[in-house]
Formats: sequence, C-alpha cells, structure tokens
Amino acid sequence: MINLYKILFFNLLISSTLISISTLSWFTAWIGLEMNLLAILALMKTTENKFSAEATIKYFIVQAMASSLLLFSIVIFSCLNLLNFQISLMPSLLIGSTLILKMGAAPLHFWLPEVTAGLSWNLVFLILTWQKIAPFILLSYTMKSTIFFTLVIIFSSFISSIQGINQICLRKIMAFSSINHMGWMLSALMSSLNLWYYYFLIYSLMNMNILYFFNKYHLIYMPQYNKMFIANKTLKFLFAMNFLSLGGLPPFIGFYPKWLTIDFLVNNNFFWLSFTLSILTLGTLYFYSRLIFPALTLTQLDSISLPLPGKTNYYFSFINFTLLGSLPLTFSMMSFL
Repeated sequence: MINLYKILFFNLLISSTLISISTLSWFTAWIGLEMNLLAILALMKTTENKFSAEATIKYFIVQAMASSLLLFSIVIFSCLNLLNFQISLMPSLLIGSTLILKMGAAPLHFWLPEVTAGLSWNLVFLILTWQKIAPFILLSYTMKSTIFFTLVIIFSSFISSIQGINQICLRKIMAFSSINHMGWMLSALMSSLNLWYYYFLIYSLMNMNILYFFNKYHLIYMPQYNKMFIANKTLKFLFAMNFLSLGGLPPFIGFYPKWLTIDFLVNNNFFWLSFTLSILTLGTLYFYSRLIFPALTLTQLDSISLPLPGKTNYYFSFINFTLLGSLPLTFSMMSFL
C-alpha cells in the first residue's frame, strides 16, 4: 500500500530544497531550510528503527540551533547593511559557519555519526546526499575567506580519517566517509559550482549503490558483513569496485572528481592543501579495505551464503556499468570546468 504520508513529506523535502537554492533572498532561503527540516523530521519519525526517536531529537536540536544562528546573522547584518558577500567578510564567515554546522563538516561534525547510527539506510542516504545540496549551494555564495574554508577542508579530511579507522558500525563508517568527501567537495566548490555538481553526482551514485546493498541484507555492524559471503563472484567484484571508487582509486570513476579538484588546487598554488588531502585519503582507504578484503578472501566454510535474486544482480550491474559509462563524460566535462 502506498504511504501517502511519506509521499507528502518527500515532496516537501524536494520542493523546500529547490526553494532554498533558487531564491535571491537570504530570508527565503532560510524559510526553505526550515521547510526542509520539517520534512526530514517527519520522514525520520515514520521509520521502524527503534533508535529513530533519539536520532530525530539529536538532529532537531542541532538543526534548530544552526537555523537560529543563521536567522540571527541574517537579521543583524541586514540591519547593518552588511549583507553583501562581494565586499563583506564577517557576514560570510558567520553564515558560512552555520551552514557548515547544518551539513556536518568538521569541526562541527559531532552530530552526524550519532544521528546516522540511529536511522534506517534510506534515511542515511538522504542525510548524506540530498540534505547537503542546499547548504553547499548557499555556501558557495559566502566563500570569501580562503583561509577559513581551507581549515574546514583540512579538519574534515583529518578528523574523518582518524575517527573512522576504529569504527565497526557501518552507518558511522559511511558518515565519516561523507565528512571526508565534504572536504573534497568544499575544495571543488572553491574551483567552480560545475565541478561540485559533477563531484556530488558521482558521490551520490556510489553511495546509492553501497547503501542499497546494506539495506537489502539489513547490515549494521562490520562483524555481520565480515561473515557474509557473496556467492556471485561478479557481484562480489562489483561491490568491491564501488568501495575502491568511493576511496578515489584510479581507474575507477571516483578518482576523476578528485583528480579534477587536485588539478584546480595545483593550478592555483594550493600545493600543501592538495598534498594534505591526498595523504589523508589513505586513512579512508584503510577502513574501506577492512570492508573489501573479507568479501574477497573468506572461504565458503568461513562465511555465510546469502542467495541474491536476479533483479538484485541486474540492479548492481546497471548501476556499476552506469558508473563506468560515466568515464567518457568525465573527459568531456574537462573542457567546461
């Protein structure tokens, strides 16, 4: 039976994001963010996860605090006639900080792993992808201070690499992975909005494929995953390929957005930032490899066999070949970025 309640709030979720990113007024953008918060809270409450109530309250408190600070900043700087981000540094720093809190980038990331740990995989996908669209695009209007955003990028890459290593909860692992990618996406945003669009699209497709697999077999912790055996060797290879792509290894599609980002940083003399991002990515590759190696090395006696229906095989094959088919698109986009 179709759940009309979820359809209503899902449509509100989409429309509120479109309102925030298409308006010319900061106050209207704030209204869109509040509508977005209302919609996602309603969707969180409809889930059957017993920890969803706690996660919903945590998410509400953080987002309400960020929204209050954002509205306060807009009102104060509007009264002082300073809300012009082409010439004003202080408004861009304050409003940029509230947007960073909303999206969960470091060092204001404290809420993201805890909230995702209590949600279903479908909601985790929304939190890690769709909910970042409006803050990122609004943030592109406030990127006045290169030093401030460089610090956010370094903190996001460093903290996610360190804290993600000792995690066994798959949802927290994906949350720290998202924080790391937010550092890369902020670097891409410093280049151009088009490069950020491309990076975000590839990241969302890879996340969709991985989280669909976790949701399909109700995987929550790494020991569950380590004991699972994928009988289909082709599917096992494709799943490993998605994590390698998420880590940014060549020649997978996830490498190319990072390549374009590093190319921009080097061309604009951000040598140390590009070097730091590349080195700290090794930390995320380590906890990705903890997920990949058991699937590739366990024998049939050490693991559990889970049958995969045909339509699941078709789904994985379609998404992975879609990602591979995006390779020519990468080279064609280089002339436009």
